[in-house]
Amino acid sequence: MSENTSPTNKQIILESKAITRNFGGLVAVNNVSLTVNQHEIFGLIGPNGAGKTTMFNLITGLIPPDRGELLFAGQVISQLSPHEIANLGIARTFQNIRLFGELSALENVIIGGHLHTKSNIITGVLGLPNAAKEEQKIREEALELLELIGLGNRSQEKAKNFAYGDQRRLEIARALALQPQILLLDEPAAGMNPSEKHELSEFIRNLRDRFNLTIILIEHHVPLVMGLCDRIAVLNFGQLIALGEPTLIRNNPAVIQAYLGDNKND
Repeated sequence: MSENTSPTNKQIILESKAITRNFGGLVAVNNVSLTVNQHEIFGLIGPNGAGKTTMFNLITGLIPPDRGELLFAGQVISQLSPHEIANLGIARTFQNIRLFGELSALENVIIGGHLHTKSNIITGVLGLPNAAKEEQKIREEALELLELIGLGNRSQEKAKNFAYGDQRRLEIARALALQPQILLLDEPAAGMNPSEKHELSEFIRNLRDRFNLTIILIEHHVPLVMGLCDRIAVLNFGQLIALGEPTLIRNNPAVIQAYLGDNKND
């Protein structure tokens, strides 16, 4: 495996230590060790079935590892629940969009914001002042996020009525409502045309800078990954075969053979 070592002044926010996950006789992720630095845009690429989404599911607690550890800001998170991991500051979107179609755009984002509320169902039902203030604050922040993604004037429309690209952005807004430190994006450019992909790339950079995020993305559109990411990890059959800056990845013989082929500039 070829690796480009990060500068020592970079602060590690996420670390995978020899993570392994099996499904029956299939090794989906095999002894993967890597680090992600704070404020980095980090790409995770590889052929279909390489283990990319399994890595996302491990990081977000949807499945536990069979072996190895995951650390977030130095804390072991390998056995925490998805709710606990989200509460620590890791949020994600999904390859298949998971919005509440019958709810409005505003309601979808508000749901994300409720993770950090201090009031409970009893205080809410009783209409106590603290609960009302908290609800108003969540609503205002949700409206700000909708403005940020360009959907502020459509806050009351049902999510199912939005075009595909707008649903993608709405799902990102809901993830941002969790107030994450790390945002995981699973194929955010899927189904987008070249113009939309360019806009998405700028949008992701702006999100990173505006919210001081670390962003990890799975993406099959190679030019977007190469132009956007600070570093890239390449998986193949569950194994990490390369890790480094885009130029090194683009010219890595193992990566070209396993994934890029003759299409590395497409």
